[in-house]
Amino acid sequence: MSAAQEQRPRYAASALREVAAALFQAHGTPAGKAAVMAEVLVESDLMGHVTHGLGLLPRYLDEIDAGLMRVEGEPEIIADRGACATWDGRGLPGGWLTMKALDLATERARVHGTCTIAIGNSHHIGCLAVYPARAAAAGMVCVLHSSAPGTASVAPFGARQAVLSPDPVSVGYPTGPAGADLPVVTDISASITTNNMSQRLTRLGQRFPHPWLLDAEGNPSDDPSLIGKGGTILPAGGLDHGQKGYAMALATEALTQGLSGHGRADKPSGMMASVFLQVLDPAAFAGLEAFTRQTGHTAAACRAAAPRPGQPPVRLPGERGLKLREEALARGVPLAEGIMAALQPRAERHGIPLPGPLGH
Repeated sequence: MSAAQEQRPRYAASALREVAAALFQAHGTPAGKAAVMAEVLVESDLMGHVTHGLGLLPRYLDEIDAGLMRVEGEPEIIADRGACATWDGRGLPGGWLTMKALDLATERARVHGTCTIAIGNSHHIGCLAVYPARAAAAGMVCVLHSSAPGTASVAPFGARQAVLSPDPVSVGYPTGPAGADLPVVTDISASITTNNMSQRLTRLGQRFPHPWLLDAEGNPSDDPSLIGKGGTILPAGGLDHGQKGYAMALATEALTQGLSGHGRADKPSGMMASVFLQVLDPAAFAGLEAFTRQTGHTAAACRAAAPRPGQPPVRLPGERGLKLREEALARGVPLAEGIMAALQPRAERHGIPLPGPLGH
């Protein structure tokens, strides 16, 4: 953890969940949905994903007030064959929809061996890593893709015009018995950076460490404020090997928008999402023990690999976030600067007391 992170005020995770749920309810969200959405946001902050945690809450509340995030009702079932299903999310809270899909897919995967759920017309689902991490802790494998069909900020490889969204994918799986070994939890975008990170750096007056964007004329730049001014984000791989991120993005948009039947062709706007979630039960294949024998062996070999000169030991994908989560549960969640200040006027408006930092 950096010195700046260490100096941040820390808050009890339970208190943050309570105030987030109370704010959702104050904006008309039923208690059950509010509790799940609060959990998803705080889990993101616990894992150090500050751009997708409580920092999103003011935007979510504004979306509710504007009628862009619906809070009442259930998703519409478009198709259901047991081992696969398709939902119209009807603009409902994305974190709640995705957690609902994860629970159902996990239950059905224990019967069918695998279950896939495609969701179209969902609201924003937050930090992807939250969901596969939960599945991996239960001894399951989870693959989660998300796209934002109303957003075009990423240029196809070789282009300077934005067509795609960052199109993240997260995969989580166990490497040993539950609680004994850290799972692997990837959370990567098909773009070299994200919209939320660009917005955050713009607010802070900072720039990217490398030229990860193109300006309107197609010239490389490190200026995050170019997004919204005709600039675009490069696909993962950048100027050299961006064809890889471009291909990843197309695969994600096909799985999320194609299978759900809702995407760019419908010209949605705002923070809407299309989702592909798949859960696999290793017990239905060679068995959980055989699965973790292989994944555990490879994970151990990666961690034992000799690091480059001057570099720290090799980590597994998601290892840092899971360790940050463990520390934050014990010592409190170090919230990023400005989050509490953004929540203050909303909390005062509804008479909801914000929690104070631990130790104060």
